[in-house]
Amino acid sequence: MTTTTGTTGTANDLSNITGTWAIDPTHTTIGFHARHAMVAKVRGSFGTFDGAFTLDGANPAASSATVTIQADSIDTRNADRDAHIKSADFLDVENFPTLSFTSSSVTHSGDDAFVLTGDLTVHGVTKSVDIEVTFTGVGPDPWGGTRIGFEGHTTISRKEFGLVWNAALETGGVLVSDHIKIELEVEGVKQA
Repeated sequence: MTTTTGTTGTANDLSNITGTWAIDPTHTTIGFHARHAMVAKVRGSFGTFDGAFTLDGANPAASSATVTIQADSIDTRNADRDAHIKSADFLDVENFPTLSFTSSSVTHSGDDAFVLTGDLTVHGVTKSVDIEVTFTGVGPDPWGGTRIGFEGHTTISRKEFGLVWNAALETGGVLVSDHIKIELEVEGVKQA
């Protein structure tokens, strides 16, 4: 195993990740994809969010994370589709303006891998989800700060969050898949 820790750490040493980190929204992607018409994937992301995480390198189980996402910041590169997703058929952003995640546990699953378990709230419904997370590195930035990176992913059932709109296809199947894959690229800035 080799832990990627930039220039401030050594292999297998997580001690330099301990601290509180603010998510840098300009270098973080909260993305997703869903199957469309049973044949292709449509990708999207959220552009407005904030969050932080507190890490304990010596005891990863003591770590925690929170994030709040503005639902109307969704972007699938198609204005008509975005408007439909923001409508009452899907996210209903007028009544549910935010999505959120609050961790409940962190498990070090080996090498640079962790499982982040927590409560995901979408459309006013909260469900526990497991996010598989990989630590990608930590190191100094040109402005005297320290940055850290993680990648993560999970798959959710949108029906479990009350997002049930769909359209049947003449050839069988439905227009939008139930399963949504969430993909994260997170960069954090260490707080004083």
